[in-house]
Amino acid sequence: MTLDELRKKVDAIDGRLVELINDRTGLAIEIGKIKESKGLDLYDPEREKKVLARVQNLNAGPLDNTSLKAIYREIMSSALAVEKQTRVAYLGPAATFTHCAARSRFGTSVEYIACETVADIFKAVENKSANYGVVPVENSIQGPEAPTLDCFVASPLKICAEIIYPISFCLMSRSPREKIKRIYSHPQGFGQCRRWLQMEMPGVEQVPAASTARAAELAAVEKGVAALSSPLAAEIYKLDIIASNVHDIAGNETRFMVLAKKSSNKPSGDDKTSIIFAVKHTAGSLYGALDSFRKFGLNMTKIESRPCRSKAWEYNFFVDFEGHADDPKVAKALKDLSAHCTFLALLGSYPKAI
Repeated sequence: MTLDELRKKVDAIDGRLVELINDRTGLAIEIGKIKESKGLDLYDPEREKKVLARVQNLNAGPLDNTSLKAIYREIMSSALAVEKQTRVAYLGPAATFTHCAARSRFGTSVEYIACETVADIFKAVENKSANYGVVPVENSIQGPEAPTLDCFVASPLKICAEIIYPISFCLMSRSPREKIKRIYSHPQGFGQCRRWLQMEMPGVEQVPAASTARAAELAAVEKGVAALSSPLAAEIYKLDIIASNVHDIAGNETRFMVLAKKSSNKPSGDDKTSIIFAVKHTAGSLYGALDSFRKFGLNMTKIESRPCRSKAWEYNFFVDFEGHADDPKVAKALKDLSAHCTFLALLGSYPKAI
């Protein structure tokens, strides 16, 4: 077959694809109208997970599943934007890892709102200037994000989804490597690239920045300066990537939560639930509370403690476990747990990240 003949076939397929994508979007709009009439959220992480799993199971190549997933993410992002103007708040400025994680979940068609602090993200969703917010919860190397955990205590917001995003640091600059005298990054960026910096950039000054994206902003305007930031930051701030994947430990990931005013997730069969609780300040009270998970066979995937701001030397406990709040055994476990608690709040049940 000739080149022209092959291109004509591609053109014909493109015509069908455009028609089918618009047909799909039309159906999504109709589904959105039904959801709104029933008071349901347009964004449905449980359905999204099923769609992505199904199309990947149908995939016979040559396109790999990662590429196919990215294509469908944009198709769903476009449909969500057409159904209703959707705004997503994130920890700014543009090109932070929180921004990258938000784009990996919501695509590029929705509107993004950069916030200065995690508390500002909560406020944006609470006052409805954003439909959703994306906040970091924990890093696989550096551990929990205390500001996020503290915000959950007083907030009425719910978790409707989680995102596991791989963290890949790049060294970027507009100056040649040998001219770099200073490197900017967030303190966690330096912590995750410490060994590489010692070996590859000895003697170069390390200056903390408010975020990895702010570091890239500074590198874009100062001579002899580099930043440790995301690949997206190099693209947005027009920096040259001098070295890629400079983090010390492979498999570095950050877990993010998607916040919403409410969550109407139904059990998907592969869910997590997040709660906060406090117990009486007496011997064995925490042991008794945690025994509720053992009694009902619930697997805890995370537990963190944070000081209770209203009472000195008392603590709130953040727990994630497998299962959905609507599962009978989970409901029984939470009822059993409540008998041991002075405070118990359900933050949300949501599909496990894929």
